[in-house]
Amino acid sequence: MLDLLSFDRDQRDGAARSAEPVWRLIADTVMGGRSSGELTVEDFDDRRCLRLHGHVSLENNGGFLQAAADLAGSKAFDASSFQGVLMEVAGNDEDYNVHLRTDAMRLPWQSYRARFHARPGWHSVRLPFASFRPYRFDAELGLGGLRRIGVVAIGREFTAELRLARVAFY
Repeated sequence: MLDLLSFDRDQRDGAARSAEPVWRLIADTVMGGRSSGELTVEDFDDRRCLRLHGHVSLENNGGFLQAAADLAGSKAFDASSFQGVLMEVAGNDEDYNVHLRTDAMRLPWQSYRARFHARPGWHSVRLPFASFRPYRFDAELGLGGLRRIGVVAIGREFTAELRLARVAFY
């Protein structure tokens, strides 16, 4: 098991960070969309967590909010010894995605995607790598060259409210 989410005790202004990798918010505003949100670290039901909160808007060809982390800096990460992605989540009874990007991808909208449902209260979600499907890319998932993981509120107008206490490769 490899944990991808740990919390830096020296955070300023509630900014979301981890020791390695660093998680950051990416919204559709990078392409002219109108979604808005925030990524913070907080305590929820006695657990320290990363909180993705905001409004996903389809206005102006938008439609996503993403908590993303580059896995190995400027290098690719070899995940071939793992089976999938494990998360401890609490949500608002909505569907979310996990997106993986590899070193073979060149365009920002390309990814491998798997969907999950985040019900209220803490629970585990396991997404085997075999459940990830290519999006706007024609190749099988190459686990030897992972670059980024993203947890994404996407595709429809809704309020995102997702808490992550753990993100790991299992």
